[in-house]
Amino acid sequence: MSILSLFAKRTAKHPRTALGPLLALLAAISATVPAAEARAQDAASTHEAAKHFQRGVSLYGEADYRAALVEFKRAYAIAPNIAVLYNVGETQFQLQDYAAALTTFDRFLAESSPTESHRAEVDGNIEILRSRVGHLIVTSAPTGADITVDDQPVGKTPLDRPLLVSIGRRKVVATVPGRPPVSRYVEVAADDSVTVALPLPAPAEADTTASASWPPDAPHESHLGTTLRVAGWIGTALLAGGAGVFGYLATDESNQLQKARATFPVAGGTLAHASNLTMTYAIAADSLAAAAVVLGGVTLVSTIASHSADSPARGAAREVRVGLGPTSARFEMTF
Repeated sequence: MSILSLFAKRTAKHPRTALGPLLALLAAISATVPAAEARAQDAASTHEAAKHFQRGVSLYGEADYRAALVEFKRAYAIAPNIAVLYNVGETQFQLQDYAAALTTFDRFLAESSPTESHRAEVDGNIEILRSRVGHLIVTSAPTGADITVDDQPVGKTPLDRPLLVSIGRRKVVATVPGRPPVSRYVEVAADDSVTVALPLPAPAEADTTASASWPPDAPHESHLGTTLRVAGWIGTALLAGGAGVFGYLATDESNQLQKARATFPVAGGTLAHASNLTMTYAIAADSLAAAAVVLGGVTLVSTIASHSADSPARGAAREVRVGLGPTSARFEMTF
């Protein structure tokens, strides 16, 4: 039988005497369980923060300050502690992020007790850091722009106070949805108060010059197409000229071969040489002629097609056919 069942029976018999102990027991249980859970959660958080802290100490000793800063910040976020805050500031100092280190050390002095062992050291660091920072007064038009300094967000305009920044060359960027971002690089010396105005351009207007229909009613011929057609006609002319030259040479050599054969006596080597030259010239002439026909046909088709595209009679059916055979060429156009 459970404890609550016993209390229920006792309450039924002696309601006035049993009610008080029952309420006291329930109150004790309700107070004990959350407290135990809270202690367990605190212990787990402390253990997790300690792991990040120790990892940060190891990385700091290896001079990997950026990774150490990440670990120290994570440890402080899980379990805030003055010792961790001190390490965060020291790491920022090593990274030469003077503005962030000064802010962290000011917070350390505000949250630590007067007997904290690092206070004297922190006071000395703050004196150094105050000579290594300046201020930026950032404005934008329009207001409401997101501002970043060295790619770190710092707020929206209008900003309620000047920005504390490290000395040196700083990158300031303003962004507004729908507008191109604007960036400025400024030089900040110690104790400077630099004003940075960031006027953002108007939103890009939609292109209203584009045609409402596609394809366009009167497409313009590209310059590249014209250049290729001109080159095609020039190439055709050169190939045809070459075919004519080699054809002449082949004919002349053929006549020489016929004369040699009619001459008696004649050496066999002479006849073979003349025959080979005739064959070579004939093959070259035929090859150049075929190439001229092909190139000329392709160029002609392209030229007719380009002129047809510019013709006002768009509804008329047109067809161009080029046929090539071993000993013939055929060109047909239908309008």
